[in-house]
Amino acid sequence: MIGDKIVAKPYHIKAAGQVFDILKDTVAGMRTTITIAGQSGSGKSEIASELAKCFESAGTKTAILQQDDYFFYPPKSNHQQREKDINHVGTGEVKTELLDEHLKLFKHSPDQPFIKPLVIFDEDRISEEQFDPSGYTVVIAEGTYTTMLKNADHHVFINRDYKDTREDRIGRKRDVIDEFSNRILEIEHEIISKHKSLATIIVEKDYSVTVPAA
Repeated sequence: MIGDKIVAKPYHIKAAGQVFDILKDTVAGMRTTITIAGQSGSGKSEIASELAKCFESAGTKTAILQQDDYFFYPPKSNHQQREKDINHVGTGEVKTELLDEHLKLFKHSPDQPFIKPLVIFDEDRISEEQFDPSGYTVVIAEGTYTTMLKNADHHVFINRDYKDTREDRIGRKRDVIDEFSNRILEIEHEIISKHKSLATIIVEKDYSVTVPAA
């Protein structure tokens, strides 16, 4: 998404390094897809960005696909839809099937470029761009509902709810912090809390990283 501001803090960098240490040997030149999910302000974009840097430093070309690009409506318009009907909030806002299909294309059609949506935040519109997977070994899909994606090899889940993320959301200055936004986050939490059981790697509330028992 054009216009998103990503500022990684030391704890994001540390968490990304721990995730990298867990995954680096499993990649080893294999085309790999990773998801990073969590609530607004939990650090998805920051950890994804830092994890990509870790792979790049190790010589593994890495791309990031943002779920924000795959919403049916651009951000401001989507918020208006939510104001009209709070039941609009949820997985139905996002083209998750398209994002999953793009992960599948990355894994199985490495020489086939595809067209993906691209949100331009300040203009509140959705454009598109061509993505050429041929130069990459790893793709990271980050976003609230990405643990749902079936064409991912590894699912990273950030275990922080909307109460834990309040300070980070205020610092980001992208979200309005009010009763309505908190209700949205409550709904999102109700949805994605069920996704935690699908995760292969957990980033805990203190940004330590654990691997669930098989």
